[in-house]
Amino acid sequence: MDAEPATTGPAGLIARLRAKLTGGSSEASLTRRLAGTIFIIRVISAGLAYFSQVLLARWMGTSDYGIYVYVWTWVLLLGSMMDFGISASAQKIIPEYRASGDHALLRGFLSGSRWLVLAVSMLVSLALAGIVKLLSPWIDPAEELPLYIGCMTLPAFVVANTQDGIARSHDWMQLGLMPQFIIRQALIIGITASAFLLGYHLGAVAAMVASAGAVWIAMTGQMVVLNRRLADHIAPGPKAYDIGGWLAVSLPILLVESFYLLLSYTDVLVLQQFRPSDEVGVYFAVVKTLALVSFIHYAMSATTAHRFAEYNASGDKARLSAYVAHAIVWTFWPSLAATAVLLALGKPLLWLFGPQFVIGYDIMFVAAIGLVVRAAIGPVERLLNMLGQQKICALAYALAFVMNVVLCIALVPHFGGHGAAAATSLSLTFETVLLFWIVRQRLGLHVLAFGK
Repeated sequence: MDAEPATTGPAGLIARLRAKLTGGSSEASLTRRLAGTIFIIRVISAGLAYFSQVLLARWMGTSDYGIYVYVWTWVLLLGSMMDFGISASAQKIIPEYRASGDHALLRGFLSGSRWLVLAVSMLVSLALAGIVKLLSPWIDPAEELPLYIGCMTLPAFVVANTQDGIARSHDWMQLGLMPQFIIRQALIIGITASAFLLGYHLGAVAAMVASAGAVWIAMTGQMVVLNRRLADHIAPGPKAYDIGGWLAVSLPILLVESFYLLLSYTDVLVLQQFRPSDEVGVYFAVVKTLALVSFIHYAMSATTAHRFAEYNASGDKARLSAYVAHAIVWTFWPSLAATAVLLALGKPLLWLFGPQFVIGYDIMFVAAIGLVVRAAIGPVERLLNMLGQQKICALAYALAFVMNVVLCIALVPHFGGHGAAAATSLSLTFETVLLFWIVRQRLGLHVLAFGK
């Protein structure tokens, strides 16, 4: 997809780099620009999140910080699963409605999908709060109130995810991502810093209140701006609602997303059950430090998914194949470089959380293996989802999740954070091999960053 200049020397190297970043087909160039935008947003977000986590860890202490991390992990996990997969399927449904000219269905989806996930997430949040109440005799009293606040956070979190998927389907990457990843983090820092400076005790409860407020404020602002843009972009007219059709597409994707999230958060949740809260805090600091590698994968996934669906709907297989290869290369090599840099700077980065967090440095090397292996096949889970292979993709993730649970339960009690990292890396490696084989068999595509 790219043509390299035939020059040599330093000038030639610069020219080739410029060609890689800006040249090639219009799709490749646009993808790199959009992925670059997403990556920059996620890096800024990571900086803000890292800064906020460092502040919270220092202000709260390891025990309160560990409780906050535990509850916030549940919010991230459940909030990302409670939208029926619509935030991801929007990148398939919207391009297909546009391609077929079903404007009534398009208008119905853009508004109806958000009302649907808001209503259901509110009901589920009430049910979860009831479960917390029932289990309160067996729950650590210090965790109970933060868990209730987490339940209050979920509806706004779910709607924000859905709006993110709608915005990305229109290439409005900043609108989709900035409210969740930059504005929300900035609000958390501002609210907690204000409370700290005013002399309030900053424990797990106060941190969760600040986080809940930040999620609701960011989601509301995003909704106002998104509605205005959609009104300018789509002509008014009748709306049609194919809820059954939306769910038929979304639910298999939900299974994929759910198992992926379970795979991502199992290590933290199992660690909380078997090890003290301070160890959970250290492990979470390691995960946050390595987050930059995942951001590269996320950036390419968010940019390419709706184009996979678009090219497949138009029947342009050659274009799809070239685009997939391009996405994989631009996922793996930057991920490998980012991993090397983070491992080299790991100790000083962990020290920012506090001197006691440096003991997690060895865990970084174990956890990094799985991230690099997964990057070698790029965003193929999005490719499978967009091309109607959601069920087999969900099965692959389910098997990897079960493997991760078993390994975590076996390793975490004896090896703590090292065991959690090893279990996750082994599971990600298994998942990568399985997805590579599925794409090769089902789609006939080579989805490895090197080789043929």
